[in-house]
Amino acid sequence: MRIGEIAAQAAVNVQTLRYYERRGLLPPPPRRGSGYRDYDATATERVRFIRHAQGLGFTLEEIGELLALRVDGGAACPDVERRARATIARVDQQLVALRRMRTVLVRLAEACQSRAPTGACPVLSAIECSKPCG
Repeated sequence: MRIGEIAAQAAVNVQTLRYYERRGLLPPPPRRGSGYRDYDATATERVRFIRHAQGLGFTLEEIGELLALRVDGGAACPDVERRARATIARVDQQLVALRRMRTVLVRLAEACQSRAPTGACPVLSAIECSKPCG
């Protein structure tokens, strides 16, 4: 299959496939005489795996490790579990940061209720602040 067909089947952009190739997540396919990439059917499954893993919070580096474990007959589930737990810890940290951001945004939005001109807008002032604003 050509790159556009794989992209359509996996619901990604053609540039995404090329990026995955450069990162080593998607093995470079053989090329036809015309120079076009010629992917096999497993490429779609691999791209879907990558996208789903990204959606679960794994980094591309971690996904590369998961892909390697997936094909390694000697790897065991605890190897995958360790990576999943590390991702859970990172997601938990991101949730704390997002809650903090939400709290600040709620406070700033409430401050906007005065309907002052935008020159005095607390949201815009906080965004323009060159150092961390509270």
